[in-house]
Amino acid sequence: MSEPQIAPTLTDRASVDEFHGYYLEDLSIGLGASYAKTVTDADVVLYAGISGDVNPIHLNQEFAAGTDFGKTIAHGMLSAGFISTVLGTKLPGPGCIYLGQSLKFRAPVRAGDTVVARVEVISIDESKGRVVLSTRCMVKDKVVIDGEATMKVSRRENGAAGNAAA
Repeated sequence: MSEPQIAPTLTDRASVDEFHGYYLEDLSIGLGASYAKTVTDADVVLYAGISGDVNPIHLNQEFAAGTDFGKTIAHGMLSAGFISTVLGTKLPGPGCIYLGQSLKFRAPVRAGDTVVARVEVISIDESKGRVVLSTRCMVKDKVVIDGEATMKVSRRENGAAGNAAA
């Protein structure tokens, strides 16, 4: 996968408003965007509370010390959520519909790690108004998650209504 380009912010694009990102016609193969977040202990605790996933590998230092990881790790889906952040706010952006996601968890994320989520357009199905993007989360130079996402994106002539039927 080539290094993704950073997508322009929505305010940089005259043809969008605050409630709509890219239209299908705006997208091209290789267009990319990213989001970075440093994971904190508080993020892990809050995610456990919201999701109900209180597995001790995420929350109990003593338990985690006895595992292959040696200490607590963040929930994989917490980091995967950063992919959703890119898709829903940058590329394709507001108004798109998330249809599917494949994920492969490659390495653990720990509190203090900065996760960079990157997406890149790899195919566009004009007839169905669908886009497939490669998705990847990195910590420094290590891939921690990779996969693909399928999104429904409206056409300019249909406006937001084009997203209604996935």
